[in-house]
Amino acid sequence: MKQPPFLGSCVALVTPFTKDGVNYEKLEELIEWHIKEGSNAILIGGTTGEASAMTKEEHKSVIRFTVEKAAKRIHVMAGTGSNNTSSTIELSQYAQSVGADSLLLVTPYYNKTTQEGLYRHFKAAAEAVTIPIVLYNVPARTSLNINPDTLKRLSAIKNIVALKECNLNQVAQTRLLCGDDLFIYSGEDGNVLPLLALGGLGVISVMANIVPADTRRMVAAFFNGDLTTSRALQIRAIQLIDALFCEVNPIPVKAAMNQMGFHVGECRLPLVEISSKSRNTLCTALKEYGLI
Repeated sequence: MKQPPFLGSCVALVTPFTKDGVNYEKLEELIEWHIKEGSNAILIGGTTGEASAMTKEEHKSVIRFTVEKAAKRIHVMAGTGSNNTSSTIELSQYAQSVGADSLLLVTPYYNKTTQEGLYRHFKAAAEAVTIPIVLYNVPARTSLNINPDTLKRLSAIKNIVALKECNLNQVAQTRLLCGDDLFIYSGEDGNVLPLLALGGLGVISVMANIVPADTRRMVAAFFNGDLTTSRALQIRAIQLIDALFCEVNPIPVKAAMNQMGFHVGECRLPLVEISSKSRNTLCTALKEYGLI
């Protein structure tokens, strides 16, 4: 029987940068803060972590560093997916070798593929490692959807255990086809409660970078039968979530963290600093939530 990698809230952690490279001192601070705040897992090297703007050496280094500093006190998921199958396999094997607890593999982007190509890509990656794999379906970024029928085929692979899903419209169909052979996490902060109601187990979250305790509480309250609290936390966060996605992620969340005093640095090109208009929107949301 398959086991879920985690239950609750996994923060899709930003990567703090300086002009010279990764700010490892700040990264350690963030890891410690999330452990203290009760996050259930950390995703390192994902979209929010700007993996696509890092060199391969930096990407490997932040995975190794996070695993070492977490020291099994919290589940560490490593983002190792790309649109290059051999590179995905290489990075996935490396993450496993340094002790990552699970892997997140994004749908291939730009070159895209057919549904058969998706199946073969993910199957090849899964066969190259033994640790649990979470698939990442984010059509808004990749222009490619993993169809429920393909997810059904992939769920038959032993170590493909879960899905980070941004396409809420197909969650019910995926649950019908896959059952407990594929656990589902929300990939959208604004849809956590609806996805939980459809049988999801939590969220891989951007907003958890700034409100980790509330994000965890939202999921925990649902599973404790306290729908009133879970609903209230989801609704309270909506304006904040909208502000965190007023420009392409992770521009706003890094700007928010800097406003809150975390000093995580700027995004790397081709991402740029937040616009003045969006900064005002973000500041308003942070103030109304009580974060600044």
